[in-house]
Amino acid sequence: MFKLAPLPYAYDSLEPYIDAQTMQLHHDKHHQKYVDELNAALKDYPKLQEHSLEELLVDIKTLPEPIREKVRNNGGGHYNHTFFWQILKKNNGQLPKGQLLDAIVETFGSFSKFQELFNETAKKVFGSGWAWLCMNNNQQLVVISTPNQDCPVMLNLVPILGLDVWEHAYYLHYQNKRPDYINAFWQVINWSQVEEYYKRAQEICG
Repeated sequence: MFKLAPLPYAYDSLEPYIDAQTMQLHHDKHHQKYVDELNAALKDYPKLQEHSLEELLVDIKTLPEPIREKVRNNGGGHYNHTFFWQILKKNNGQLPKGQLLDAIVETFGSFSKFQELFNETAKKVFGSGWAWLCMNNNQQLVVISTPNQDCPVMLNLVPILGLDVWEHAYYLHYQNKRPDYINAFWQVINWSQVEEYYKRAQEICG
């Protein structure tokens, strides 16, 4: 059965950009519920329990109809949040470097143009969802959004960077000011981890 891993840093590690109470509720309550609901959906399907989370989501359309939507929502929520926690760290204004920065500049023209596109994509998510930087099968970088807890692997894309724009990710601190939360996100990106995800994407899409 799937389990929720501990948050890899203290709840207050991202303050003042993301507050400790939001991190605790987001991880311990929201993410835990996704894991619990996913396990509940799979409890009568022992063969599916042998699959990895990514395998379940990539083949979401082949899952039994009675649990397909539950796995999509809760498995997607588990996948997205597990990814999200790993890319968060106060960066003191650091920007990406090396191959990742080169690829961003080559694709989008400059880092600032990429940042602007990503911000606009996150702002335009209607209701709940995510903004992503991904790699496609042609090793091209793309910025997309997904609704609810849908994730890039459902679209045959490999995620490199992602931002949760559900209200539970920011409302305690930012209220209805999603753009302020999006702007603050750039202060808490662990670019070293994003670089590792970029290298992983190259291997998968190569």
